[in-house]
Amino acid sequence: MITPVPGFLPLRGRRVACLDFGGPGAPVLALHGHFGRGRLYAPLAAALTPGHRVIAPDLRGHGLTGGGGPFSLDEYVADAAALLRALRLGPVPVVAHSTGGVIAYALAARHPELVSALVIEDIGAVTDRPVVDHPVLDVSDWPTRAADREALRREIESHGIPDATYFLDSAEPDPGGGGWRLLFSPRELMESQRAMCGDFWAHWLGSDCPALLLRGEHSPMLPAAHAHAHEMTARRAGTALRKFAGCGHWIHDDAPEAYAGAVREFLTGR
Repeated sequence: MITPVPGFLPLRGRRVACLDFGGPGAPVLALHGHFGRGRLYAPLAAALTPGHRVIAPDLRGHGLTGGGGPFSLDEYVADAAALLRALRLGPVPVVAHSTGGVIAYALAARHPELVSALVIEDIGAVTDRPVVDHPVLDVSDWPTRAADREALRREIESHGIPDATYFLDSAEPDPGGGGWRLLFSPRELMESQRAMCGDFWAHWLGSDCPALLLRGEHSPMLPAAHAHAHEMTARRAGTALRKFAGCGHWIHDDAPEAYAGAVREFLTGR
């Protein structure tokens, strides 16, 4: 595993946390989904080195990035564009998961000069009903603090989450109040989830750079019942689909080697 260089950038009136995994390779922007943070891309960064240098910010309302909302696709896209311009990067490939994927393909549609390719992990051009049966995870009554990490895990899992590991990656010791705390506000993440539900076909079809769409076999976010993934590849030229058997929504966790291999093959084969 490689050690990223953490940093903060003043962007659009807030302090944005960003990990630069370094190296001499071509830069890649990596965007996490709801409840995540940039450091989840550490395994992918290690797999892509030395050919690519992964840069992974914490989105607004997530991780160590400050300032909270407002939350909307417009704001998320403007943040990503501002980051690339501040780093004097572009066009670059954008690798993104879930809501980060919507931000990525909207970024490509609105700012084609900044995006050279897309890798979209398990999200569609429609993120609401009827394509997605349960588009919002209700975290409104989740705890924000507990005595220690395992106590926080138990509290989250008591709300019907089978395995809270993904969410605990966005938790840390609380230096002020003791114990452990979540780095996101459940209230803000409810607002963001609702804002990112919708029909985004215009954005998906609004760019023509090469794209790879990754779909987990058992994911509810890109369901096969609607053949939505096939529709996305059929309607957008230059888009390939890769399916991952036995995987859910978090392909990068369920099949990390296969996921990294698919991303690496796409980026190096263009």
